[in-house]
Amino acid sequence: MRTRARRFGASLLLLLLAGCGTEASADTPPAPPPVAPDIPAAAAGGVCQLLDYVLIERIVGVKFDIAAAQKVDKTYTCAVQSMGAPRPDLVLSVTVTQADAEVFKEELIPEGGAAVSGLGKAAYRQIRGAGGSAGPGVEVGWLTADARLIVLRYTSAPGDPKSAADALAPKLIALAKEINQTSV
Repeated sequence: MRTRARRFGASLLLLLLAGCGTEASADTPPAPPPVAPDIPAAAAGGVCQLLDYVLIERIVGVKFDIAAAQKVDKTYTCAVQSMGAPRPDLVLSVTVTQADAEVFKEELIPEGGAAVSGLGKAAYRQIRGAGGSAGPGVEVGWLTADARLIVLRYTSAPGDPKSAADALAPKLIALAKEINQTSV
């Protein structure tokens, strides 16, 4: 009987000590939130090598910190976003084409697109309205001297006014001109 009492007492003592450890850990500060690593967009590979977060922020005025590249058939795409937010985003697509400037102007400029001068062989810009889970956006497309069709598309967060997309268009064109100088 005494052996059982000692075992019970020892078990009770261990249980109490374990409880003390729990109270002590309550004073331990919580772990800090995760921090996005400082990795350049180019690290995602593909056409992300044409994008630079600092350049985007300087020209467009929006800070992005994550990038992903993908290739489907002959189209290479890079999307950049801010960690933890689906919008705004910036998407760059590059496709090899046989189209010349005349075909580009007649066939590839979307309805509502306006011609842009000083960018590639031919270029357009288009303001897009909001829809679904996306706010309004701006698209700039151009034909490069080395036969590539490049489209740069910025989509804002839902609830952003269309006037913000209108104001962003010249900035996106300026970014497109920078990308055009470094295109592959």
